Amino acid sequence: MLRPPAHAPNRIPFSIRRFARSMRRAAQRSAARHHPMKRFSAAFYTLSWVIMGFAFAFLVPMAWAWVGESPAHALTWLECAIFTFATGCWLWLRTREQRHELSIHDGFLLVNLVWIVLPAYAALPLVFTVHGIGWSHAYFEAMSGLTASGATGLSGLDVLAPSVNVWRCFLQWIGGLGVMLLAVAILPFLGLGGMQLYKAEVPGPMKDTRLTPRIAQTARGLWTIYFVLSASCLLAYRWGGMSWSDAFMHMCATVALGGFSSHDRSFGYWNSPQLEWTAVLFMLLSGISFARYFMVWRSRSLKAIARDTEVRAYVGVLALATMLVGLVLLFSHTYADYSTAIRQAAFQVVSIATTTAFSTTDYLLWPAFVPVFMLFLGCFVSCAGSTGGGIKMVRMLVLGRLAQRELVRIIHPHAVQPVTVGGAPVADRAVAAVMAFMLIYGGVMIALILLMLASGQDAVTAFGAIIGCLNNIGAGLGKVGPAGNYGSLTDFQMMLCAAAMLLGRLELLSVLVLFTPQFWRR
Repeated sequence: MLRPPAHAPNRIPFSIRRFARSMRRAAQRSAARHHPMKRFSAAFYTLSWVIMGFAFAFLVPMAWAWVGESPAHALTWLECAIFTFATGCWLWLRTREQRHELSIHDGFLLVNLVWIVLPAYAALPLVFTVHGIGWSHAYFEAMSGLTASGATGLSGLDVLAPSVNVWRCFLQWIGGLGVMLLAVAILPFLGLGGMQLYKAEVPGPMKDTRLTPRIAQTARGLWTIYFVLSASCLLAYRWGGMSWSDAFMHMCATVALGGFSSHDRSFGYWNSPQLEWTAVLFMLLSGISFARYFMVWRSRSLKAIARDTEVRAYVGVLALATMLVGLVLLFSHTYADYSTAIRQAAFQVVSIATTTAFSTTDYLLWPAFVPVFMLFLGCFVSCAGSTGGGIKMVRMLVLGRLAQRELVRIIHPHAVQPVTVGGAPVADRAVAAVMAFMLIYGGVMIALILLMLASGQDAVTAFGAIIGCLNNIGAGLGKVGPAGNYGSLTDFQMMLCAAAMLLGRLELLSVLVLFTPQFWRR
């Protein structure tokens, strides 16, 4: 009979130890792959660059504080800048070794992280410089700025530190076209792809359309147009009688369609028809897709705008709404002459419909039809690809054509009639996406209003606040109308409105996709 070698009993435990060690290492590698910081390392790595870049934004109000206030106030802004940059560096050090090409999951996660994290940094100087403000109110104010919503919980803006007002308005300018487009412009230097971010950030159902073959080139082109429009608005306001400081702040809020002001009375502070018509012009221009301006610049022709169905519908709805509101104001004897009525109507209608929410008067004192009608316009009038919020005009056009087709099918069940916009058929996938968006939009709006009511808010204010925040309009009804603000809301209500602004700015689906189990599965 053969016997095992004498050293065989020593091999068995050694093999078991080696097997256990290899299994332990495999488990550690698996855990590392499934750890969020490891799995989404590309998203966190890019986020670190965005945070470090955002730190330099604090230098703008710091300069204002140094020149017009005191070195102590300027030091507060500098400390916030250093803290922001340091945390960005820490995140960069943690993720620089694990970065990889951005996936669609990374893109959506990164967009959400940016819009959630940056307001937290932006709120820091408000906590230290605004007397009596709490963290929830400061975060709400910062979220309102970066989402270009214009909802504010602050009063006494005329006596507020100039650096704070500059910061609030500058945040809107940063967030107007989207912080992520700036990140997309620098992604090629990081060795990462950017088309995933463009699809997640650019609003509207036509986001798969490329303007240029390279996303960085597209981002630079859009930012160039944004800068040119901003400079033109700044000079127009200065020429109209504003100081350089007010012109800069209101330029930021106008081009971004945000609506923040350095005065409690907003544009009513000046009572200047010239400034009001200037604001109407630039709000109208900012409500049109910047992609159209890009095409005009490339083709050296206005046909890209003049023949665009969405732009024609946008201008037509605003013109008809202005005339209607003007007639209501005239016949209700709110104003004695039609010229004043049409001027007030044009400013208020364009301001609310484009989700800017500047005001020259308390329009809640007008006939009840008018403020509700204008709030309704703010839900859909802005063009996709503009700095405005809401459902977007192109979605309403698709829904209108779809409703028309279904009415025809009632009479002619076998008729083949595709949904078209501007004479071009809309893909069934895009139509389905619009229908899903509208279903989710209605459900989210109802849920948020019910939560606001459950928190103890009255019905008019709850409805106005959620509609105003979800569509990034800012001003609403009741306590949050043009003569009031969100300062009377509780901490829970403030955070609820902040969540509504986030959902509205990222158009719901980009946020809600994170709550699906499929997103987190490998």
